[in-house]
Amino acid sequence: MYVLGCLNRGTSDEALERVVDRVVDRLSREGRVGVVRYDATIADGTQESLTIGGDVTYGLGADGDWTASGTGMSVADALEALSTDCEYAVVVGVPRLRYPTLVVGDPSETDENVLATVSGPADLEEDSLVEALEAEEPYETLESLVARVKRSPRADRAGAIATFTGRVRARDDPDDARTEYLEFEKYEGVAEERMAALERDLEAREGVFDVELYHRTGVVGDGEDIVFVVVLAGHREEAFRTVEDGINRLKDEVPLFKKEVTVEDEFWVHERT
Repeated sequence: MYVLGCLNRGTSDEALERVVDRVVDRLSREGRVGVVRYDATIADGTQESLTIGGDVTYGLGADGDWTASGTGMSVADALEALSTDCEYAVVVGVPRLRYPTLVVGDPSETDENVLATVSGPADLEEDSLVEALEAEEPYETLESLVARVKRSPRADRAGAIATFTGRVRARDDPDDARTEYLEFEKYEGVAEERMAALERDLEAREGVFDVELYHRTGVVGDGEDIVFVVVLAGHREEAFRTVEDGINRLKDEVPLFKKEVTVEDEFWVHERT
């Protein structure tokens, strides 16, 4: 699922809404769209079913760190819920979003990862926006990958789904300096090709019907998930074996570079080893 933020920077709410409507309508031609709205005027925190052009809309009230009062749902929770059956998510009104953002008006100095800037709907180049968004890293969860393999045309022959999740550990030993986060960079183009080739190779095995591999890039904090391997297979033996081979080969064959930042130091792991 591709996530796009939309922010109002000095324009009218009407201009923002018109831009959002056009973005959602355009993305809907490519796939299912979920809309997440942050609105401080929503007091009870209920999920609202609003007809704005998207298939799913969550209205999130103001309570702490973008959390909906009463439900405990945050923007992250809403994205996780949408990721299993939406191809796109549009997040409206959330500053400091870690995903690509469309700014309506003039960007502020604190805005990061600005994909495009428009003054209103007339400036929006819809096709270029979709192309730029799909060049960004998609949002994936273990649940979204499992849902994808369940939709495989060969799923009726499968009796097993095996998964692996790699996460950031704070320390290897009790006396180690605590790891605050890891930062991953990929060899652009080559990493994607190697990942796709590895998926095809694993899927060619007898009894294996579908394989999904995903590795995050950028900053991944302590306790957050880094990498997923999901295998759809006829039986548990080939599923477990393929998951283990998948993560081992991903680490060996896909060019990804890891920086570790602890409370005491920071270093690129390949340089230290």
